[in-house]
Amino acid sequence: MAVDVVMPQMGESIVEGTITKWLKKPGDKVEREQPLFEISTDKVDAEIAPPASGTLQDIKVNEGQPQPITHVVAL
Repeated sequence: MAVDVVMPQMGESIVEGTITKWLKKPGDKVEREQPLFEISTDKVDAEIAPPASGTLQDIKVNEGQPQPITHVVAL
C-alpha cells in the first residue's frame, strides 16, 4: 500500500516549504529514520524522513518548487 509523503509543518506560522534536494530517487529503498529530502522555509532548513519504510515510488514535486504544508510531495 502506498503512503503519502507530505510537506511537513515546521512551525505555527509556516505555510509552505521548498524542497531543496531529494536525497533518494524513485526505486530506492527508504527507511523511516533516514532523511528522504531537504527543505527550506523562511525560518528553518531541515532534513525530512519518510513516514514509513519501503520503496520510493514517485516524486511529485521538483526541487525548488515551493509547496503548501500537507501537500503530497512523494509516494
